[in-house]
Amino acid sequence: MSRIGRMPIVIPAGTQVDIEGQTVRVKGPRGELSREFHPDMIFEMEDGRLLVKRPDDSKEHKALHGLSRSLLANMVEGVSAGFEKNLEIHGVGYRAVAREKDIELALGFSHPVLVKPPEGVEFELVTPTRIRIKGIDKQKVGQIAAKIRELRKPDPYKGKGVRYAGEHIRRKAGKTGA
Repeated sequence: MSRIGRMPIVIPAGTQVDIEGQTVRVKGPRGELSREFHPDMIFEMEDGRLLVKRPDDSKEHKALHGLSRSLLANMVEGVSAGFEKNLEIHGVGYRAVAREKDIELALGFSHPVLVKPPEGVEFELVTPTRIRIKGIDKQKVGQIAAKIRELRKPDPYKGKGVRYAGEHIRRKAGKTGA
């Protein structure tokens, strides 16, 4: 049995889970998420906990078991606590400016780059070089953070670019005049 899939999901206070066939709707203090899961997965509520079960031990069902449980646990955590990613901008003249809900990034290009948040995600500028991305959907938060990082990846020679908070960039030695 899948070690991840067999773990129960504890439903926090103030969070409500509705199971209608293969569609699971999770409603909490921060919002509401809904997802349709694979038709073979079985969802059960038991003593304020949510269990995910599989019909048999085939390879496909084993993979779907852990995946379904993880996706469901992320939905429950998202509507109760939310998710956030922090980005840091390094480089002379590299900065971010808030424009209503959007952010405008100056990353050394000839033009500023405007980034619009997807629905359910919001940007917060802590400083002009630190961006906090918040939302209830873990996938959307991670995807928009990856897209912003992709605009100007950290340079291994000078360390300039956009990186995740706490990310370590291995620096390379430049050319030497020999």
